[in-house]
Amino acid sequence: MTKRMLSIGECMVELMQAEGDLLRKGFAGDTFNTAYYARLFLPADWSVDYLTAVGTDKISDEMLRFMEGTGVGTGSIRRIEGRSPGLYMIHLDNGERSFSYWRSASAAKALADDADHLRKTLGQSDVIAFSGITLAILAEDAVERLLGELHRARKDGKLIVFDPNIRPRLWSDRERMLRTITAGGKAASLVMPSFDDEATHFGDADAAATIARYQKAGADGVIVKDGEHGITIGLTGEQPLFVAAAKVDRIVDTTSAGDSFNGSFLARYVQDRDARAAAEFAARVAAAVIGHHGALVAKDKLSIA
Repeated sequence: MTKRMLSIGECMVELMQAEGDLLRKGFAGDTFNTAYYARLFLPADWSVDYLTAVGTDKISDEMLRFMEGTGVGTGSIRRIEGRSPGLYMIHLDNGERSFSYWRSASAAKALADDADHLRKTLGQSDVIAFSGITLAILAEDAVERLLGELHRARKDGKLIVFDPNIRPRLWSDRERMLRTITAGGKAASLVMPSFDDEATHFGDADAAATIARYQKAGADGVIVKDGEHGITIGLTGEQPLFVAAAKVDRIVDTTSAGDSFNGSFLARYVQDRDARAAAEFAARVAAAVIGHHGALVAKDKLSIA
């Protein structure tokens, strides 16, 4: 029987540097990137779908065709008249990234507005991934609706995966940001934070503190990503495990380092629930991905030992 992974959030039009002063257009966004890398490495008896909203314009048509071309399903995506996808531009400085965004009319802000569609879509899925950015772009009532359905799905035995992916510029105020990120952690069975974010915004002294905080909120497992310093895995009832970072030959673009880790980790983890093996594999994927430009790297360009 085919199993289904669902990723929820916003896919945007991506503009990245090309040769000279030219820009290359693509499509990406944290949870779509996760879906993309999960699809690359999941076996054929899994489907991967994306839940968002797009407009009815030509760029939305192009985005949907692109998604389908990667193998990510679009059947759960709502289309909204008068809206369009958001857009962002990547700026690179020695491989490190910064962004400019244009998303005021983003259709994805309405992804949780249809309660019946939301419940049906989550109910048809086995693994459900979302992020702090997913929550940040939604109105407060939509956040409550989405988290309520995620709690319901978790009680029904779904694996709910949350990457806090904390981006302060997306939030109206700091207190709401911290409160909502914590609520996201409470809804999740597996939380996959980046330690830099957690230390900066929650004051965590080390990865163990991050694990303890999310486990106290109710997560069964916490996978703390800390770049070149490796990964710390905290699973309920087990001692923390440390996995070293993979060797990086060269850094070209770190845009999708965390997202590629998330997607490839889940692709391995859902098959046998071996968190250490999944983290080791995902670390190698992320190390390969940051050696290329753009968020989404073709599988044949990834050399993974």
